[in-house]
Amino acid sequence: MTTYWVEHLLQWFEINQRYMPWREQPSPYHTWISEIMLQQTQVATVIPYFQRFIASFPSITALAQADQDSVLKHWEGLGYYSRARNLHKAAKVLVSEYQAQLPKDFETLQKLPGIGFYTGAAISSIAFEQPVPVVDGNVLRVFTRFWGIYDDIRNNRVKTMLFHKLSSYVNEGLPSQFNQAIMELGALICQPQNPQCGYCPLNQDCFAYEHKKQTELPVKSPAKKVPIMDVVVALIIQDKKFLIAKRKEEKMLGGLWELPGGKIEIDETPESALIREINEELGVKLSLKFPIGLVRHAYSHFKIKLNTYVCEISAGTPKALSGSELAWVTWEDLADYAFPKATLKVFDLIKKQFPELTQGN
Repeated sequence: MTTYWVEHLLQWFEINQRYMPWREQPSPYHTWISEIMLQQTQVATVIPYFQRFIASFPSITALAQADQDSVLKHWEGLGYYSRARNLHKAAKVLVSEYQAQLPKDFETLQKLPGIGFYTGAAISSIAFEQPVPVVDGNVLRVFTRFWGIYDDIRNNRVKTMLFHKLSSYVNEGLPSQFNQAIMELGALICQPQNPQCGYCPLNQDCFAYEHKKQTELPVKSPAKKVPIMDVVVALIIQDKKFLIAKRKEEKMLGGLWELPGGKIEIDETPESALIREINEELGVKLSLKFPIGLVRHAYSHFKIKLNTYVCEISAGTPKALSGSELAWVTWEDLADYAFPKATLKVFDLIKKQFPELTQGN
């Protein structure tokens, strides 16, 4: 017998679920790619990335055979690039150890690069109908309100408790529909601000709705203050080309290309920091010509203020002392390289403020 609220939830989802390409053409591979892309990223942002990615890498085998630079280029602008590197690594493991097939088992899935507790639950339930509940931010919000749970949702203990509590209900319908319905409810109805409680299929049994506690739940302790880092980079021009550097695999944003430079230390000016950084990274001396401007960018745990200067090499030949590779490129070449979002912002600024620098390069 289906629990009252489960039945209403599944009926609501059947009518109100949004279009998503991975739902229209369901497959374990599509589920895996979409779930990785959806980590920390909105559905509307993910859809065009997903469509381009699947068009270029239509199968696990195709993804495994691709070079990492191509995979990263398809990910460019989506952020959290370790997701793309781990997808590529996992595809190679799947080809070599699993006959290019995703395993169904929740525990086995978590052995693959980039698949943790949440993603393993999502893939096993949505792609293979395994009775495993999914607990993401939407699910935490829906059920702390529904059951009146006042514990801090930043505490993993709350996720574990809801995982076990929902395990009693996930098999009352298709696990794929059950889990997607809850996440959809959180995204469309049970939103952080101004939830649409009058349209919610769970409102008859909801603690927060009955007691008017929607603004109190979920309980979430304040986030830590995000540090701001001052960074400076160089647009080093030579023979109508400019220099880019590839970050080492093990570093943040590993495998991506960027303009060379680095962090401005205490008591340094941007100019002195850039001269020092370029000497440490490339083994050359710089001649600074003029500043381009300031770009701001936010990562998950810190923010950066990024200064850019047009420069020339006054002495020495650049070598990749801190990166894995260097390349002299024209503006037309940039389509062949994957860059972090902050670097793309710098390129956009240059094109807008100093278009002459892009002419004939």
